[in-house]
Amino acid sequence: MNLQVILSENVPNLGQVGDIVDVASGYARNYLFPRQLAILASNRNVKQFEHTKRLVAAKREKAQEEATAQAKKLANLALTIPCQVGEEDKLFGSVTNRDIADALAKEGYTVDRRNISLDKPIKSLGVFPVSVKLMTDVTTEVQVFVVAE
Repeated sequence: MNLQVILSENVPNLGQVGDIVDVASGYARNYLFPRQLAILASNRNVKQFEHTKRLVAAKREKAQEEATAQAKKLANLALTIPCQVGEEDKLFGSVTNRDIADALAKEGYTVDRRNISLDKPIKSLGVFPVSVKLMTDVTTEVQVFVVAE
């Protein structure tokens, strides 16, 4: 006897979150339900899952709009990071994504340092474009001016 279940997690070789699939009743009862990988696809559960899916989509859309607005503001932003320099304008140390995140925080933008992409730490004076990822598909560039103190 087969049951219809709604997957709560991605299950290899079965389906993705939200899929309604037919599985053997023993597989559902002994594997999927105890591990909370699926719930029974009753009318009530299907309606509740669809409602939850709509709420998550609305929340994601709102976050996407906010990230896009913040990306437009950040694109016009120029950060200045003063550093100590030695001979031939070489920095003592380097400018890392943590320094850039701190400079953004001083400007009033909260960005996780792991979302700031630097190929390698900045070790000289100059202007550098730095990529900042706000969401999975919202990325912008910030100009970073590294100047002598």
